[in-house]
Amino acid sequence: MIQTFFRRCMALVTLLAAASCSEGEGIEAKAQAPASMGKTLVVYYSFTNNVRTIVGEMTKQVSADVVEVQPAEEGLDYAANNYEIGSSLIAAIRNHPEDAESYPSIKPVDIDFQKYDNIIVCTPLWWSQMAAPMQSFLFQNGQKMAGKHVALIVSSASSGISSTVADAKRLIPEAVWTGDALWINDRKRSQTPTLLAEWLASQTFQTVTETMKMNITIDGQTQSVTLESNQAARELHEKLQEGPVTVTLNTSGGFEIWGALGFSLTSSDERITAGPGDVILYDDSNICLLYGSNTWSYTRLGKIDGLDESQLRNFLKAGERNIVAVLSLTSDATALNDLKVAKDSKDLIFNMKGQQVEQTPKGIYVTKGKKVAYNK
Repeated sequence: MIQTFFRRCMALVTLLAAASCSEGEGIEAKAQAPASMGKTLVVYYSFTNNVRTIVGEMTKQVSADVVEVQPAEEGLDYAANNYEIGSSLIAAIRNHPEDAESYPSIKPVDIDFQKYDNIIVCTPLWWSQMAAPMQSFLFQNGQKMAGKHVALIVSSASSGISSTVADAKRLIPEAVWTGDALWINDRKRSQTPTLLAEWLASQTFQTVTETMKMNITIDGQTQSVTLESNQAARELHEKLQEGPVTVTLNTSGGFEIWGALGFSLTSSDERITAGPGDVILYDDSNICLLYGSNTWSYTRLGKIDGLDESQLRNFLKAGERNIVAVLSLTSDATALNDLKVAKDSKDLIFNMKGQQVEQTPKGIYVTKGKKVAYNK
């Protein structure tokens, strides 16, 4: 089952541990993750709890969806008797790598790979080879990852990772590899945060160059907002593609107006000082528009463009209650009432990104040079 780790400035991650790995003390990473990184999936297998420590470090640096690979049979001690079970599984795969019966069963996972630009595979090694459960996952799904930007992180006690890298390239034959694999062994484990940060910055991940925008209309005045490139902002942008969202906001604390969105977004809260113009997600489902400053645990959604603090106070009607705001992707949210309702048409239809579409779910589109509301 897919688990989304977007907490604490978010998530991408990995890794795992191998035989006899010990926990190391983390240090604060100084480097920054790649900007505008495309939608990313992290797939990891963990035999020991070391992987969860590393995953925790990684999720402080990057946004990603995270999937854990789990053996179908629970409770097996792969390390017992000098890795007797683990080594026999590796031997079976090595002897017959094209035979599906050679790979141990894993719990089913449901992943829409088309959603992702980048995939990071995180695995321990067993006897120099990729851990058998991760090999099972890639044997089942490697072809679905064709054309994706794929990166690899390998954890071991001391053994080198060249055979594990070869396993990955065999199992994902049509991947676009982003660079060298990251190797974290026991000697380097205490440096994990810095190693991750430097490695992320070195990889050629697929990036998103398009700047997402939305508009806020209050009392007939519309201001644009430049959105963040995080999961919450992407989800809000996708929601607004279905049509404008109207929210009722109230002044609070002498620095913001805020209110319920009516739906939840994936938050990545961290303690930050938000300032004038910031658009903030609070408690997963509340939007805050700031005209002052406040320090709290928030997720940034974006920033209102081009207004100073005095202008923001006027635009946001600071001090008032029951302020009606319309969030939209259109240039004039107040014009929506004047739009006709389109039905079947043979004319070319475009979404609000300018892309031609064949299907028109409920939302705002452009046809014959005019904005049209579809109610299907």
